[in-house]
Amino acid sequence: MPQLWGKMRLALLTQRGHLFGWAPVCLACGIGLFFMQRVELSVPTLVLLAVGAVIVGVVTRWIDAAVSPFGVGVALILIGVVLAAARAHLVAGPVIGWRYYGPVEGRIVGIDRSASDALRITLDRVVLRDVAPAQTPRRVRLSLHSEQAGTDPLPGLTVMTMAHLSPPSGPVEPGGFDFQRHAWFQMLGAVGYTRVPLMALEPADGANRMFAFRMALSAHVQDTLPGEPGAFAAAIMTGDRSGMGQGTLTDLRVSNLAHLLAISGLHMGLLAGFVFATLRYGLALMPWVALRVQSKPLAAAFALAAAAMYLALSGGSIATERAFIMAAVMLVAVMLNRRALSLRAVALAALITLGLRPEALMGPGFQMSFAATTALIAVFGWLRDSAVTRGPRWARPVIAVVVSSGVAGFATAPIAAAHFNQFAHYGLIANLLSVPLMGVLVMPAAVLSACLLPFGLEGAGLWVMGLGLKWILAVAHWTAGLDGARGMVISPGPWVLPVLALGALFVILWQGRLRLIGLVAVVGALVMWMQAQRPDVLIADTGALVGVLTAEGRALSAAAGGGFVAENWLENDGDKAGQEQAARRWGAQMAEPLGFQILAIKGKRAAAGLTDCKGADWVVLNTTPPEGLPCTVIDPERLRRTGAMALFTQGKAIKVVTARDVTGKRLWNSAEVRMAFR
Repeated sequence: MPQLWGKMRLALLTQRGHLFGWAPVCLACGIGLFFMQRVELSVPTLVLLAVGAVIVGVVTRWIDAAVSPFGVGVALILIGVVLAAARAHLVAGPVIGWRYYGPVEGRIVGIDRSASDALRITLDRVVLRDVAPAQTPRRVRLSLHSEQAGTDPLPGLTVMTMAHLSPPSGPVEPGGFDFQRHAWFQMLGAVGYTRVPLMALEPADGANRMFAFRMALSAHVQDTLPGEPGAFAAAIMTGDRSGMGQGTLTDLRVSNLAHLLAISGLHMGLLAGFVFATLRYGLALMPWVALRVQSKPLAAAFALAAAAMYLALSGGSIATERAFIMAAVMLVAVMLNRRALSLRAVALAALITLGLRPEALMGPGFQMSFAATTALIAVFGWLRDSAVTRGPRWARPVIAVVVSSGVAGFATAPIAAAHFNQFAHYGLIANLLSVPLMGVLVMPAAVLSACLLPFGLEGAGLWVMGLGLKWILAVAHWTAGLDGARGMVISPGPWVLPVLALGALFVILWQGRLRLIGLVAVVGALVMWMQAQRPDVLIADTGALVGVLTAEGRALSAAAGGGFVAENWLENDGDKAGQEQAARRWGAQMAEPLGFQILAIKGKRAAAGLTDCKGADWVVLNTTPPEGLPCTVIDPERLRRTGAMALFTQGKAIKVVTARDVTGKRLWNSAEVRMAFR
């Protein structure tokens, strides 16, 4: 036993100097544990966890140098739990608990487009009729479906309209994407739509001038560069995607080029890199300056300032904040004469990002961004330190683009497939044809346009930018049109991505041959994914849609209505069928291969005529059922308590799992919990 401990202690000591990369991993584990809880942690519990983190971190440093990293890791896990809980309470606000129809008044603080391609606005300073201020949501989001002319939505404008509002909906199936949690951290207390034109009540107050400038610049860019290239340019320069059509967005996703639309690490890196390189080489061309000034840190400082301006101009979304933090860490490293691209820099950026927005961990943006960056630095670091030939000098830039596109695509593909249930078969080709142009033409032209804007000469830069964007859009449309461009995969279980990520991180961060153990975890995660089981029956939280898994795919009880739910069910099944096609699989009563019969009834008239269960074992309704039905009845009243339901057949037994079983009672889905913390 002492010999075994001696070997373990030696192995741990050899990791010293390489342990900082584990700090964000431990913090992320704590944040993940918080979101996995089914009950909200009390304030005394959180205080005990914070005190415990301090005690563990301090005490273990006195025990043994080999043990202290474990103590720090445990402390970071506890801090992650406390940090996520503090953030959840910090953004707390009222959530309406009923369906509301009436006047809605508020100030426009956000403009975008919904998945149905409708213009959408976010309001703060909300006023609702007969609703006390203490019960009024801090923010509401409305989709605009009015066909009549009205006030154009402008940043900062106070407007009023008649709208339908409802609480943010829960997962469309147990274990699915939790929109209630997402809306909570966006401080959205209600979502809805209006078919009435907006009416201006007060002019823009000028409180958010950067938002107003962003939208004005976006409109100017789209006027100067019309069509989809102009909308693409506006999205890249200002973060405003409201001009992009759903067809183009779909083609960008199918071709794996959607990341070019979001202002993320690629854009921030290209912009900062272009400014840095231009200034450094420009200063080098002036001998008097080059001999007296250190051009490298000076260029990095200006590049950091340019990145900060880009962050402010783009609206400061979570993805852009994350990209700015990563770019800032690396530029500061350059200013301090440290290695800019290192795993320590990525770890520091991850710590800052998780510290500011712990909820970002649960989103695909954070996961894909840091997965790509970590993989790229690890692979290129290995190539730099190894004796692997990099080819002739003239071909190295091309090889670097191919390798970087392949590594980034390989690292992000499982995450994209897990979140979006699809992968692009020709994504590597599309990226090889588009990403280099983004770096050498589009982003430099964007910087040129911004510099010429005060002089009214930005049209030249936008014209050049448009050439590159037209090419990228053409590549996206061509790639998306190829046979088999989009592959579908089944949704993985809840543990697949965490195990996969921890295994990959162990391979990258651990020093020595033991890192190969991480491959076991990666393979295990992929095996779990391949064995993932989909529910035999899914029931929407309104009772209006039922889906039964058949040999041909999931059969849906309705060809229209509940389109968002239907789309998500089919995507999670890895099914390319649309709702209408899936509805054609439905029989009068679905019995096979369930072993029991389930009947879906929609509408009050159909429910009123239901005197018995018509031979079905289960009856699902979207309205109040008749009393005394001799079968298992699922109605809206029951679904309000449970959320969406999933049925798994196990022989003759039926296992019922509800959304509430998975999510539990948390701040974002339970008025009872929110009242307890007031």
